[in-house]
Amino acid sequence: MHRTYHIVNGDCLKEMFPKNIEGEIIVARECLVDGDVSGDSLDELLQLRAKFICSKYPVGSEEEYHQGTSAELKKILEINEKDEVNLWFEDDLFCQVNFWFCLNLLFENDKKQNIFLVRPNQGNEYSFGRMNQQELSVAYEHKKAIIGKSLELLAKLWRMYQHENWMGMHEIAEQLKEQFPFLLPAVNAQIDRLSKEKYEGRPKESLRKIISDLETTEFAPVFQEFCKREEVYGFGDFQVRALLDEILKNK
Repeated sequence: MHRTYHIVNGDCLKEMFPKNIEGEIIVARECLVDGDVSGDSLDELLQLRAKFICSKYPVGSEEEYHQGTSAELKKILEINEKDEVNLWFEDDLFCQVNFWFCLNLLFENDKKQNIFLVRPNQGNEYSFGRMNQQELSVAYEHKKAIIGKSLELLAKLWRMYQHENWMGMHEIAEQLKEQFPFLLPAVNAQIDRLSKEKYEGRPKESLRKIISDLETTEFAPVFQEFCKREEVYGFGDFQVRALLDEILKNK
């Protein structure tokens, strides 16, 4: 008998998950868009992530990271070939990087069928949090199967992201833009993050413009405006505050 799994993009979605949808929930409690993502094996990656997360975020000890985040992600390895897997991820870069990682983890562990992507409805592409339980149930009913060549290509995005193969990622996003139109904006947003000569990358350049427009460096209004202008990144307050601190330090 096969089981049904839902890999969700955070604890917030887990808490609001529709009661009428059956299955085991696995929380992808990570922010792989930020920091060191090297490591060929899952254990190596998680060791590096524990060190990075605990050095940058107020989340407790490395042991707590492994008991929570690592243990949750390792549940993905227990999914059998015939089980159904539903990946609940939004369109922003933050979510997409986690999505690519989870899909790659499934694929490299020979899980290559009964995989589905559940996305937010139109108008909420960057936030399941703005949807009610009925809307989430409808999103689940409209889930999209990830099969064949598309699955293989999507699974490659994580390894390409790890190795900074931006051109390869862009080529895949172009190939899949009819089936998965949200990929190209996310990949382009990643490429735009890169600094080049005097250009500091889109997030920092956007923050500088916001500071100028609002005539303030106060975090709350700057963060709020960044989230409006740069929804495609899906950055939380920790990521934006770190960027803002770097800007103010180098003023």
